[in-house]
Parts: sequence; C-alpha cells; structure tokens
Amino acid sequence: MAFLHWSCQDVAKWIISLGYPHYTACFTENLITGKKLIYVNCCYLPRLGITDFEDMKAISAHVRELLGTSEPLWSRSIADPPRDSMGLFLEKKSRTGDWASSSRLHATIPC
Repeated sequence: MAFLHWSCQDVAKWIISLGYPHYTACFTENLITGKKLIYVNCCYLPRLGITDFEDMKAISAHVRELLGTSEPLWSRSIADPPRDSMGLFLEKKSRTGDWASSSRLHATIPC
C-alpha cells in the first residue's frame, strides 16, 4: 500500500506510466495524492477534466487494480455495504491523523 504515501507528482508519474501523459495536469492541478486516488472513479474523473469515456473506464480500472478493490456492483442490494471490505478500509485510510494512520485491515473469518 505504498500508494497511500504518494505525492501529487508520484500520481502524475503513475498516470504517465499508464500511457496518459496528457492527463497529468488534471491530477496535479487538483492535488490528487495517493490517498485521494481512493475516491477516483468514473463519477469523479469529469470533475478533474477527464471526459473521454474510454479513458475514464481505463483509468478507473487501473485505480481499482492499484487499490486491490473490485468494480462496484450496480445491482447490489441497498442493505449491503456500499463498498467491499478493502474499499471501506481504504476510505478510512484516506483521512489524516493518528486514528487513520493506526488503522489496520484485519481478516475476518465468517461464522
């Protein structure tokens, strides 16, 4: 989870490595750090200035791959959590402070 410590410049280098150098300004001007990548998805990318739908899908898939999260199921029940366990954990880690820094992911064994 080294990406949690990425600066805006590290995120820009990662975007370049994915083959999208023309989007580096979208990420750096919006101060997207590794912790903020947790919130980057197809709904958020247009606010950054990325509107090409194919690029949005590809970047979102790369972000999910980096984070180790799955694509959200749009047919999920409203009774289910909004994200998988890793996604919920990463949302908690995206915050700053001692509490977020000390958070750890613990595997649970189903009954």
